[in-house]
Amino acid sequence: MEQLNPEVLSAAQGLMDRIWLFLETLLVPSRMYQLPAIAGLMLLSWLIARLCSPALTHWLRSRENWPKWRLRLGLLIDRRLTLIVFTLISWAVVLVMREVTYSFRSQLIALAATIAAAWVAIYFIARVIANRFLRRIVSWAAWIWVTLDLLGLTEPFSEFLESVALTFGDFRLSLLTVLEALIISGLMIAVARSLSRIVATRLSRNEDISPTMQVLTAKLLQVALFSLAVIAGLKALGFDLTGLAVFSGAVGVGLGFGLQKVVSNLVSGVIILLDKSIKPGDVISLGETFGWIEELGARYVSVVTRDGKEYLIPNEDLVTGQVVNWSHSNNFVRLDLKFGASYGDDPHKVSDIAINAAMGVNRVLAHRRPVCWVTGFGDSSVDYVLRFWIRDAESGLTNVRGQVFLALWDAFQEHEISIPFPQREVRVLNKDIAMRSEVFSPADPDSVTDD
Repeated sequence: MEQLNPEVLSAAQGLMDRIWLFLETLLVPSRMYQLPAIAGLMLLSWLIARLCSPALTHWLRSRENWPKWRLRLGLLIDRRLTLIVFTLISWAVVLVMREVTYSFRSQLIALAATIAAAWVAIYFIARVIANRFLRRIVSWAAWIWVTLDLLGLTEPFSEFLESVALTFGDFRLSLLTVLEALIISGLMIAVARSLSRIVATRLSRNEDISPTMQVLTAKLLQVALFSLAVIAGLKALGFDLTGLAVFSGAVGVGLGFGLQKVVSNLVSGVIILLDKSIKPGDVISLGETFGWIEELGARYVSVVTRDGKEYLIPNEDLVTGQVVNWSHSNNFVRLDLKFGASYGDDPHKVSDIAINAAMGVNRVLAHRRPVCWVTGFGDSSVDYVLRFWIRDAESGLTNVRGQVFLALWDAFQEHEISIPFPQREVRVLNKDIAMRSEVFSPADPDSVTDD
């Protein structure tokens, strides 16, 4: 580290000399009056923004029918309204001053307006980065770099960052290299996320591609783009990727033994996507869990039930366990309802009434006509089973059963079909025991006292 000190001191001295030269140029008497003018423009912009912000917010709230991206853009404009107003007013002042006087008399105001415009542009461009922490890092790095570049301090500042370095044998890692790697990796990751999201959206709209292939293509593209982002960051740092390949192979073997369940779920997820056994939107039953598949993840499958619960089922359970897919080859689901009718009612008439009642329910399919069969002669009723078909099991099964039962009830009441229930008679064979129990059982329990 002792050998690096002269280099660091020399770079720091060059940076300070360049800053001092810039300040000397800035503090020329013919430009001094522009500094209070810039301060006045900033104060005026702040006051205008404070007055216009409530009106802009109220106007945005009244545009409820607007798309979300327009409302978000309006909200972003409201958050940076002071800087936007300062940029517009400053450029207006610069254009007027260039017409009435020399251009150097408005040079500092033009510089401040240019920096403000660059900051506004960076703020809006950085919104493509979804991660908030990463967006802040990229925004601050871009703001600093643009400001230094417009002030003419990029070269000495870069030389200073390059001089601050650590050396490990033949490998030299400077602070400038680290910052460049972070910026490149951040931008690559942001671009990878945006591209993967755009491709996933486009694939979901293509009806010629199956849902499983849509998810698989999006996942493979996401893995490839993120891998390229990491490789680009490591390459920017100057790492030898050949040695990294050997190291990653050894680490992969160790992780394979230590994280068998995780690897098993990852492989099972790829198998599920390839064999098309389940896909987003399928209605499945796994144990006591009944719902539809909301999302196929790399490690788990998200299943949403009718009561709003979301179960995250590991992929391995779906591959090795027994899964009932209600909509694997088609969306048709048959439901059975069992009921009984009196022996005095004509079974042919009861069957026709039950079929017509089921067809009156909206979710019951008419082209797959319901059927009703006699299944047995019970102790107190003739037993029937009513079978009908639906094609929207994700909308619930209990509710459509309840609707059909209500339709049966109304139809039976209209046609005077009785639904019998078991009746039992209790006979007392020994009258003496009954009379004795009536004599010794008091009418008022409170009248009984202990001796």
